[in-house]
Amino acid sequence: MASERIAVVALGANLGDRAETLGEALRRVEAAGARVLAVSSLYETAPVGCATGAPDFLNAAAALSAPAGTTPERLLATLAATETALGRERPFPNAPRTCDLDLIFFEAETRATPSLTLPHPRWRERAFVLEPLAEIFEGGGARLAREPWRTLRRETLDALAAADRSGVRRAGTFPWKR
Repeated sequence: MASERIAVVALGANLGDRAETLGEALRRVEAAGARVLAVSSLYETAPVGCATGAPDFLNAAAALSAPAGTTPERLLATLAATETALGRERPFPNAPRTCDLDLIFFEAETRATPSLTLPHPRWRERAFVLEPLAEIFEGGGARLAREPWRTLRRETLDALAAADRSGVRRAGTFPWKR
């Protein structure tokens, strides 16, 4: 669809039934009007910046098609509401969490506001984001083969080649549909 807006979201969880929670997050985002175009495998990683002894994260990424007229801010609000509905609490920065949904890209849009920075400011720094992103770009079909996605794919693969990937383990297929 020419009017669709494509976004890429990174997903993570390190509390509870991580895979089920991430699947439920995607189902809720779809129920709110977006359509999932591509989903990566699940990746397990040690927590970054969390308290010592925090459980490992499951991470993934998804490409979404948002309805025409959807703004990045509106999608971010949907992601935040989904996190809250799935039990996300924020007692301190980088606290363990049931669900973390980060808006990485929204088309080629850029933002630098107190509530939203696009592209996500640390996407190139985190192998647990880069691995699933690379997988999405490889299997995302024609929609992700055009600009701006072709350029973002190249940037992702370049960043991934330079990243320390030692702590990122593929944990299997993401069975999010039910």
